Amino acid sequence: MRMRKKSNLETRMTQHPDYLLLNEIGFFDGKYTGVTEKKEIKKFDLRQVFGNDNPVYLEIGCGKGGFAVQFAQQNPNINILALEVISNVIIVGMEKAEELKIPNLKFINCRAEHLTTYFEDAVFDRIFLNFSCPYPKNTYANRRLTAPAFLDVYKKVLKRGCEIHQKTDNQKLFEFSIENLSEAGFILKNVSLDLHNSKFEGNIVTEYEQKFVSQGLPIYRLEAQYK
Repeated sequence: MRMRKKSNLETRMTQHPDYLLLNEIGFFDGKYTGVTEKKEIKKFDLRQVFGNDNPVYLEIGCGKGGFAVQFAQQNPNINILALEVISNVIIVGMEKAEELKIPNLKFINCRAEHLTTYFEDAVFDRIFLNFSCPYPKNTYANRRLTAPAFLDVYKKVLKRGCEIHQKTDNQKLFEFSIENLSEAGFILKNVSLDLHNSKFEGNIVTEYEQKFVSQGLPIYRLEAQYK
């Protein structure tokens, strides 16, 4: 079921300048028309953004920000940047971060394929892919966040030796991810076919994850190191 547009969304998206680092839609007068239309985009200096030299983790597809908020609270010495393309859901996370006054969390409302437009190479210490849309139809495979084109982007912005952490309830997406990550040169480790019945510690349970677990579905998880 499609989420109803939140009231005063456009205004609310402008009310959190301390948390919304980038609104790609807003750059183009309320609609997305392509990053090539904005000339001379200055790339962000994450040290200046967060005001420190702490590691910066990136969550792609943060949804309402539940994972990012919890992670930031539990790890005050790690900065986290939460990306979501849908304004209607990212606003929930931004407003929660503002309410809790979380200093090590920022949001970007943009497309994952445009990360290299806004960030230098090798700036992120980890990437999280939590319950990404599986796009089950084969004709939409290139939209999956572990499709080769996306992995090429991640390899540019991720530091060497650092990792992608993925969680999903979708077995086909997980198999797709394993195949593409392996072919892209990532080293897979800590692969779990049933996370909640494993010995893994420190898992942050997201809203979607709780829903799937309550339905008796296994949660798949992997870590992929960029060598």
